[in-house]
Amino acid sequence: MAFYDVYSHPALVRYKTSVCTKATLFLLVVLCLTYIPPLLVAYRSQGFWVKRSTYEEQPVVRFQYETLLVAATNSQGDYVAWSTYPSLNNMLGANLRTPAVSVREVDQNQDGKLDLLVFQLQLPLKPEEQVYSVQLLLGFSYQLFRMSTVVMQSLAYVQHSSSVPGAKLFISGDLRLQQRTPLPHRGLYNIYNVSVIDGSSPFASAYDLNNIIRSYQERNCNVLLIFIWVFERIQRFVFQNQVLTTIPIPVGKPHLS
Repeated sequence: MAFYDVYSHPALVRYKTSVCTKATLFLLVVLCLTYIPPLLVAYRSQGFWVKRSTYEEQPVVRFQYETLLVAATNSQGDYVAWSTYPSLNNMLGANLRTPAVSVREVDQNQDGKLDLLVFQLQLPLKPEEQVYSVQLLLGFSYQLFRMSTVVMQSLAYVQHSSSVPGAKLFISGDLRLQQRTPLPHRGLYNIYNVSVIDGSSPFASAYDLNNIIRSYQERNCNVLLIFIWVFERIQRFVFQNQVLTTIPIPVGKPHLS
C-alpha cells in the first residue's frame, strides 16, 4: 500500500538552560556579534543616512620633470622657447634657448609626502632680446588614496605678461584639485594617468599651449541583514547538535496521521 502526506507542519523546539551556563554566554556573544559589527561598519562608512559629507586629503604629488617654456621677446610675436621634449626642441630652430634649471622637492614636515617644489630657471638671451611675457607648463603626477584611489598626470600653468621688459619673475602658489564630477569610491580611477603633452608627437600642434590648456580643462576629475542570516545559522547548528548542553523541549502536541 502506498502512503502519501496529507498534512505537515514545522515543529518548534525550545532549548532551555539556566542563567550561569555556557549556552547563556554563547547566546550573549552571538547577540553582540549580530548587532554591534553592523553598527560599527555603518559608522565607519561615513555615518548613518549621510546625504553629504566632505573630507580633506593631502595628495601624493611628484614633479615629472616635464617642462615647456615660451617667452615673448617683443609685441610683434617674436619668442624664445625650451622644453624637455626633444621633438619640440628640434622644431624650434633658432628660437631654442637652453636654460639652466634647478629643481628641489621638499618634505617640510617629514610625513613622507612632498610639500614644496622649488623650481629655478635661468634663460639665456641675446643682448638685443628682452622678455615681456612668460608661459610655463610643469608636469606632475597626482595620487589620492584615502576615499578614492586616483592616479593621474596633472599640470601647473604659470603665465605673466607686462608692458615693460623684466629680468626676473617669482611665483608662489598651491596646486589644487578641481573636480567636475564625483570620483568613484572603489577601484582604481586612472583614465587621466597619461601625459597631458604628447612628447613623442612630431607635429607642432601637439605643443601649442592653447590646445594643451583647452584639452586639460576639458577633463572631468546593507550589511545588517547579512549578519543576522549568518549568526542565525550558527545558533541553529550549535543548539540542534547540542554543542552546548541545553534541554530541548518540543512546543505543541505531536500530530499522528
